[in-house]
This record gives sequence, C-alpha cells and structure tokens, in this order.
Amino acid sequence: MTRPARPLLRHLTVTVSFALAMLGTAVGVGAFGGDPIDEAAGGLLAADATHLAPATGAFRIWSLIYLGLGAYAVWQWWDRHDHRGVALPAIASLLLNAAWILSIQAGAVGVSVVVIVLLLAVLGLLAHRLTARPAGGTLEQLVVDGTFGVYLGWVSVATCANIAAALKGAGFAGFGAPGVLAAAVLAVVAVLGVALVRAGRRPVAAPAAMIWGLAWIAAGRALDAPHSPVTAVAALAAAAVIAAAAVWALWRTAQAPEPGRSPSAVRPAAEAARSPRGGHRPTELAR
Repeated sequence: MTRPARPLLRHLTVTVSFALAMLGTAVGVGAFGGDPIDEAAGGLLAADATHLAPATGAFRIWSLIYLGLGAYAVWQWWDRHDHRGVALPAIASLLLNAAWILSIQAGAVGVSVVVIVLLLAVLGLLAHRLTARPAGGTLEQLVVDGTFGVYLGWVSVATCANIAAALKGAGFAGFGAPGVLAAAVLAVVAVLGVALVRAGRRPVAAPAAMIWGLAWIAAGRALDAPHSPVTAVAALAAAAVIAAAAVWALWRTAQAPEPGRSPSAVRPAAEAARSPRGGHRPTELAR
C-alpha cells in the first residue's frame, strides 16, 4: 500500500513564512543597520513612551514565541493532513509579524496598528480552531496550542500598547488624564483575558502571556516614566483577575467527569464500593 503524498506546498509555505518572520525580526533588532524597534518611529514604542508600554524585560517573551514557532515549522512537516486547520492562519500570522516590523521601521505607526489588529484577529481565529478540535497528543498540544496560545496572549496586550503609541504620535493626550484612561483600557484587557479563559480548553498559555505583559506594564509605570500608580495598580488587578479565572477554569476542568462517563454513572459505582459485600445493605444480609 502506497503512503499518501505529503502536501509539500503547505509545508514549504509554512517554512518560508517562518524564515521571513525571522528575517523581519533581524531587521527589527537592527541587525542590518536599522534602528531597533524601541528607537524606530521616533521612539513611540519605547518602554517609557506611553502609559501602556511594558517595561523592557517584557519583550523577552519573543524568544519563547519564536522558539515555539520554529518548533511548529519543524513539527508541521510530520502533520500530513492539518485536520485542525492550523497552517493557513499560522502562515498569515508569520507574514503579518514581518509586516508589522517593517511598518514600524518605516515609521508608519498607524499602519502598524492595522497590521497588529489583523494579527490579533488571525490568532483569535486560530485559537477558536484549536479549541474546537483537541490536540492529537502531548507534543502537538505543546508545540501548537502552547505556542499560538502564548502568541495570542502577548499580542492581545501588545495591541493596546501599539494603539497607545499611535495615539500619542497623533498628538492625543488622554483627555488630560492618561493614567485613568489607561486603567480603563486595562479593565477591558481583563475582560478579554477572562473571555479567552472561558473559551479555551485547559487554558494556560494565553492567560499566562497576558499576565506576563500586564505585570511588565505595572513594573514600567511603577518604576519608570511615565510614572503612574493608578495604571500600575490597574495592570496588577487585571493580571490578578485573569490569573483567578484561569485557576478556576483549570480546577473546574479537573473536577469534571471523564469523557463518556456521566456523573450519574459514577455515583452508583462509588456507593457500591462503599457498601459491604458488593453493595448489599446490612438489613438485607440480616434477613
């Protein structure tokens, strides 16, 4: 029996898209002589540019994301059928990532907002597909669900920072109370995080990445300019709400009965196990 041919075009497209994303990253860090992201576009995306800008340490998460994307680019060569429909949105996310970096390097912060919103939408679609159909094993759950979950969680927070940067570049001053406005935005982020938790299957990666980003926003506003205790507290509160929702969802999942076994089927078995002599009551034995 002949083995089915691998969809070579899909595998190659994912791999080339990953290579382009890595090339864009090299451009973004100034490897080819350009300005790093935090210095490009007039410094609008620097850690001290806006109230929603995460502190510098937050961006270390990209190392984890790129490591996961590289692992996916390799793993997908053994995924013959792509039953979960991951490849196309994954390709789109990789190309949008590169496009975002190039738009920032070109100083087009407004365009970068459009790109990152599209990226967020693509990752949201991918998360929906991954939730609708469970992973085929632990490796797939780690490489696919884990990678794109972290990607989605981080981009959810980064989108807010990007929009704030674009608004500052346009001269918007936050109605004279930027810290309060930032706190309101962070409340919306908390709601989004809880929604992702409720929609996910054993949610860990996406909420963890959101908590990471929010914690670094809090650190930035507590320790760096623009100093804003209100924003720092709001970011920590949003992170705490998402963490509580994730822990609760994991606990509820752990308490749920095994698939195919209803609670009504479990209860009689447990009662029988507690009864003497295979479930016969003492009154019956005395007759």
